[in-house]
Amino acid sequence: MTRKALSPNSWRSMIRSACGRILARNQRCTTCARRRRREMTTTPMTATPRRQTAVPAWRLWMLLLIGMIVFGLIGAGRTLYYGLEVTNLTDQVPWGLWITVDLSAIALGAGAFTFSAVVYIFHIDRFRPVARMAVFVGFIGYSSAMLALAMDIGRPDRFWHPLVYWNVHSVLWEITLCVILYSTVLVVEFVPILLESDYFVDKPRIRAVGYMLHKLTPVMAVVGLALSMLHQSSLGATYGVLAGREIWFKPSMPVMFILSAIAGGVSVTLLITLIASELFQREIADKYLRRDIARLAAGALLAYLYIKIWDWAATSYYTHAPGATQAVARLQATTPYTRSFWLVEIFLCGLVPAVIMLYRPFRRKVWLLMIALILIVLGVIVNRWNVTLSG
Repeated sequence: MTRKALSPNSWRSMIRSACGRILARNQRCTTCARRRRREMTTTPMTATPRRQTAVPAWRLWMLLLIGMIVFGLIGAGRTLYYGLEVTNLTDQVPWGLWITVDLSAIALGAGAFTFSAVVYIFHIDRFRPVARMAVFVGFIGYSSAMLALAMDIGRPDRFWHPLVYWNVHSVLWEITLCVILYSTVLVVEFVPILLESDYFVDKPRIRAVGYMLHKLTPVMAVVGLALSMLHQSSLGATYGVLAGREIWFKPSMPVMFILSAIAGGVSVTLLITLIASELFQREIADKYLRRDIARLAAGALLAYLYIKIWDWAATSYYTHAPGATQAVARLQATTPYTRSFWLVEIFLCGLVPAVIMLYRPFRRKVWLLMIALILIVLGVIVNRWNVTLSG
């Protein structure tokens, strides 16, 4: 088969069409290049924004703490210089807000001995992630109580008298020894946590001391459990042995102080754990651990409410003792004790948080769980307020 030769006209038309396609393509490329150059010249170039240096949250916390420390030092200086008259306390009302602060701080620091007993005595290791947080909270609580007591005793230069002059018939003497000894136990438990920080990485001798103290933690947990139980019960017995205060003169006060301290200490430990998890964006306690801790706090709270209701019925509602009846009537006439007892301590800070922590759909919501924990802490403070000031 012979190929047909192209005529000159066919050659010219083919060359013309090929050149047309090439020119069209070049024109399109040139147009695109012009458009790109025009956009680059007309569009203003935006400079790379500078990285704004925001003030870290911990610096704001440090400034707040420094301000509180300054005001506290000013108040402490005035108290030491002028005496307890600056507190407006009298012989008729010798115990005021400071005793309430002491009792509240000590009660809210009770999570340390609770979790130490759970982890190191009963060997329930799933609570170990919050055991250190509990020791830290207990250390802060007892340190705050000791600082307040140093200002409240009137003669802080005689702090050593209970250690030398023993009054074995005084409940307050036993409380003083328990505070001193248990604070020492908390220091021994807290020092290894500090020595494990990155600051002491290149200091092997100091870390060896921390490791040695850490091996004593189980022994310190047993000693701390005994001291803290004695301490919390003795705080209740301080009021339970007062025959002149008929409304608190009863044997159930030590038991209620222990149960309320366990509920409040566990709650404040879990609350601080949740706050730390939100601040550092790191989960310290998973949902299963939060569930177990919430159940522990709710169980202690319900046990406290059960004894509290029976105590009220036996000593206030069904009693016919003249002294107790007159004391309750005097409280109802002169103070809002009834409203603070039923509305705040029993319902708002007792039953409501117990339902939230035991009902799973409520407990899974972190913000609702935090509200329940705050209510329990508030309930412990209100209880100590009612006992100290109303009684």
